[in-house]
Amino acid sequence: MAAGRTRTAYTLHPYEVDGDADGHSYGTDAADALGVPRERVFKTLVAEVDGVFTVGVVPVSTSLDLKALAAAVGGKRARMADPARAERITGYVRGGISPLGQRKRLRTVVDASATELPSVYVSAGRRGLQMELAAADLIRLTEAVTAPIGVS
Repeated sequence: MAAGRTRTAYTLHPYEVDGDADGHSYGTDAADALGVPRERVFKTLVAEVDGVFTVGVVPVSTSLDLKALAAAVGGKRARMADPARAERITGYVRGGISPLGQRKRLRTVVDASATELPSVYVSAGRRGLQMELAAADLIRLTEAVTAPIGVS
């Protein structure tokens, strides 16, 4: 475990990425490559809620419920952000978007299931690298709210 400048304990987990990963689910590929249950690996999705970019962090075993995401931040309508815009706004490439260290801090909602887990895995900012940390630390560092925003 390493500790960054926030003194947050985390572990980096590199894994091999299929060079032809387009069209695949990056999150499930990461979970499978690391041998981690898919419920513990979380994907970072960028949406627009009433025109404001908002991050939803959900297990890779689920989909983002856009209505629930909007409700969690007091909004009415949500839609997925254009992938190219999401990359520009966060500073990360698709499949490597991390909820941490984005160019601009976006409001963030973490699926409530994370609070029931000892630790979660999120992208560490590039394809082929996951970061494991306590869910409470993820929520604190992203200043997130939690809500049930993942659906099977």
